[in-house]
Amino acid sequence: MSAEVALKGVARRYESRRGRDVVALEGLELAVRPGEVLGIVGPSGCGKSTLLELIAGLQEADGGTVEVGGATDAAARLAACTLMPQRDLLLPWRDALGNAGLALEAQGVAGRAARERAAPLFERFGLAEFEQARPAALSGGMRQRVAFIRTLLPGRPVLLLDEPFAALDAITRSEMQQWLADALTDEPRTVVLVTHDVEEALFLSDRVVVLSPRPGRVVAELDVPLPRPRDRRAAVTDPTLARLRAEALEALA
Repeated sequence: MSAEVALKGVARRYESRRGRDVVALEGLELAVRPGEVLGIVGPSGCGKSTLLELIAGLQEADGGTVEVGGATDAAARLAACTLMPQRDLLLPWRDALGNAGLALEAQGVAGRAARERAAPLFERFGLAEFEQARPAALSGGMRQRVAFIRTLLPGRPVLLLDEPFAALDAITRSEMQQWLADALTDEPRTVVLVTHDVEEALFLSDRVVVLSPRPGRVVAELDVPLPRPRDRRAAVTDPTLARLRAEALEALA
């Protein structure tokens, strides 16, 4: 299950409180191959989250075109994409299984049926025996796993991940990076991952693009010539990833 994503000459502007246009993206060119994991890094305010919302059909570009699976209209893009935001947004009064099934319920699936469809993923993704736990009883990493299951369940071909591990401590973040690398092998999709962490992008992605300060444009593109999934411990000292990290940081400077 996969779909191509293409942005051609995309511009996005906002009106500031002072009545002036703020240009978030300008002349952005980007292509994501079906089944590819693309990492996007860039300075704060360069339009990374805006880019994901454009792909997902939650915003429209002021110029250029955004295509997902060949479709350019917002409704078709929304139907092909699932966006996982920075925060897990789990409902505190629902158990983990009920939270995971929310996306299916939003599509009209009955609550019991949604829970039944979510249950097999809990064992696969290391959450067996936590199905009935409330979010407050889960660790940060577990909450993110529940949020990821919720993201996967609708079965849409494009996953848009917006800083999914930004709120986690360093040790948990490293563990979750390895978990996500393995999960994307089990559940392949076309993935666009936005992160401020260059090492995270290189570890998880087939290719990494670097955006300029606002207005965001692609200033560097780095192919990661290592098969996925990768071992997190080995990646820390891998000379290829070290070289690519230096190139990415130079492009960000």
